[in-house]
Amino acid sequence: MGFSRGTRWLAIALAAGFTVLSAGTPHFPARLSLKSASVLVLDQSTGLALLEKQAGALVPIASLTKLMTAMVLLDAHLDPLEILTITTDDKDLLRHSRSRLPVGTRLPREQALLLALLASENRAAHALGRTFPGGLSAFVQAMNAKAKELGLSGARFEDPSGLSSGNVATAWDLARILEAAYRYPEIRDFSTRPKTSLQAGRRSIQFPNTNALVRNPRWSIGLSKTGYIEEAGRCLVMQAMLANRPVLVILLDSWGKYTRLGDANRIKQWMEARLGSKG
Repeated sequence: MGFSRGTRWLAIALAAGFTVLSAGTPHFPARLSLKSASVLVLDQSTGLALLEKQAGALVPIASLTKLMTAMVLLDAHLDPLEILTITTDDKDLLRHSRSRLPVGTRLPREQALLLALLASENRAAHALGRTFPGGLSAFVQAMNAKAKELGLSGARFEDPSGLSSGNVATAWDLARILEAAYRYPEIRDFSTRPKTSLQAGRRSIQFPNTNALVRNPRWSIGLSKTGYIEEAGRCLVMQAMLANRPVLVILLDSWGKYTRLGDANRIKQWMEARLGSKG
């Protein structure tokens, strides 16, 4: 599916600061106030923009990167049950972020992928790249090759976790990444589980999903990923059913801890009010 950037009236309306539905003519409701710096909401069936705000800006994407990590890993068809060991090489020496995976933890590759997608575990994502055939550099090269294959205009990747601010994309790029990732059953499943656990010796470590909306019964979410580093702000991308239609939601650089969730709920309410059905 290709994604259209809309017709001339859409550009004029957006330039005027209006929120727009792409149903053939502009829709000028009371302005929808969103706190995310970049926003894109696409009808997944048609590829048309329902909502757009600074969607062409090339920005750091933090842990949204892990969707690309997952696709590259799954494309390689490596043994999902092979045991990986978290080592000191997987520690975050750039930002010194916390991890609930102690050095020495042993886990199957598929569980490392689950933790990377559900809990945004950086050590798990790094271990997936480090143990890729050819090592970390080969993995990053494969990520950028995948970006080229998907026709991404500006996206580039420097690491599999998203800790590097050099991992950048536009909201339009992320829509393509979301659309591609949605074709992988494992990514849909792993990214939307409410929680998981890891048995480490005699204790069980609990990992909640970083997107609280997957635990909200009012939401029907088919794919989800959050992200945060200082340069990227708080980010959220989802595939969801809103007003009984499948949509892709991209929210980048939200300034508050809960703002991206608030923006998502405002978009949901806005669509339901204007399209006349609950989803």
